[in-house]
Amino acid sequence: MRSLKNQPFLTRLRFAAAGILAALRAEHSLRFQFLALIGIFMVLAVFRPAPVWWALVAIASAGVIAAELFNTAVEHLADHLHPQLHPSIRIVKDCAAAAVLVASLGAAGVALALLVHLIGSR
Repeated sequence: MRSLKNQPFLTRLRFAAAGILAALRAEHSLRFQFLALIGIFMVLAVFRPAPVWWALVAIASAGVIAAELFNTAVEHLADHLHPQLHPSIRIVKDCAAAAVLVASLGAAGVALALLVHLIGSR
């Protein structure tokens, strides 16, 4: 069997796309985060703030989406390796969920700062 390491870029890109699609199918919260991302970029397109705001929103949004993907991966792996309830597995899953919360709070802070900026510049 051929190793999954050192595959061509397009092959690795297909793996990543498959992961995103699988997570989107499985996780309601990830679908919500993608919808929120589309909404915030629509707001940016309408109000046209400085490019730094686009960058801040993109970085914050990427952090939330990445945290959601890691959380999904950890949950699936933990459930596969140890389907029964176990205190250590619970801690792993809780910490992964907490990472999503922290990233989301950071993104909310960026959104709040953008809102203050937009209100103050009118």
